[in-house]
Amino acid sequence: MAEGRFAVIGMGRFGSAIAQRLTEKGAEVIAMDSDRDRIERIREKVTYAVALDSTDKDALISQGIREMDAVVVSIGENFQDVLLTTFALQEVGVKRIIVRANGEIQNKILEKMGVSEILSPEGEVSNAVAENLINPHVLMTVKLPDSYQIIEVKAPKGIAGRSLTEIGLREKYKINLVTLLRWDGTGDAPAEFFKENTSHANHHIIGVPDGDMKIESADILLLFGTSKNIQRFIDINS
Repeated sequence: MAEGRFAVIGMGRFGSAIAQRLTEKGAEVIAMDSDRDRIERIREKVTYAVALDSTDKDALISQGIREMDAVVVSIGENFQDVLLTTFALQEVGVKRIIVRANGEIQNKILEKMGVSEILSPEGEVSNAVAENLINPHVLMTVKLPDSYQIIEVKAPKGIAGRSLTEIGLREKYKINLVTLLRWDGTGDAPAEFFKENTSHANHHIIGVPDGDMKIESADILLLFGTSKNIQRFIDINS
C-alpha cells in the first residue's frame, strides 16, 4: 500500500535520489524536471515522470500538485527557478513545501518567503566529513534536538571480545545500542575496510542483540544518546 503521494521537482542527483527512495518506500511519486533527458532517465524508477516548467502554475495544477502530501523542490542549478517554483507552489495552495537551499543566503531568502522546511545537503555532508576527520571512529551522525544524536561508530578496540552486559552501555555510559552490523567475512579485511570504506555492503544487521552477544572488532554499532556520553564512551574504549 502506498505511503503517501509526493512530487519531487528537479531530477539532479539529489532530487532523483529522494524520488527513488520514496518510491522504494511504497509512496506514489511524481518526478518533474524541465530537462527531458533527466525525465527519461528517472521514468522507470518512479510512479510517474513529466517534463514541465515548474514555474508555471497551470502546468503544476494540471499534474494534481494540490493533492500531494508534500512537494520537494530540489532544483540545484538556478536559484531564480527555485524561488519562482516555490512561489508558484505557495500560490496554488500546496500544503507542505520542502525546498533545497545552497548556502546561508539562499536559506535566509527562503525563510523570508515563509518556507519552514529547508534542506541543506551540502551542510549535512560537510558536518559528516568534519566529524569523521576529528573522530575517525565515526561513520555517520544524525543530529537530534537537545544534544542527542544517532551515530554509527566502529567498535572501539577496548570493547572487542566483551559481551554487551560486560560493557554496560546503558549503566556505565547512559547510551543505548539500537543495533549492530557485523562483517560477513567477504570483501576487504576489517582493518582495510575501516581505512577508507563507509559502505555497508559486507556488513549485515544483527537485529536486537541480547546481553550475551560479544562485540567483534569489525562490528559497526548504531548508538543513541547525548553527544557528550557517546564521545566519552569512544574516548574511554579507544
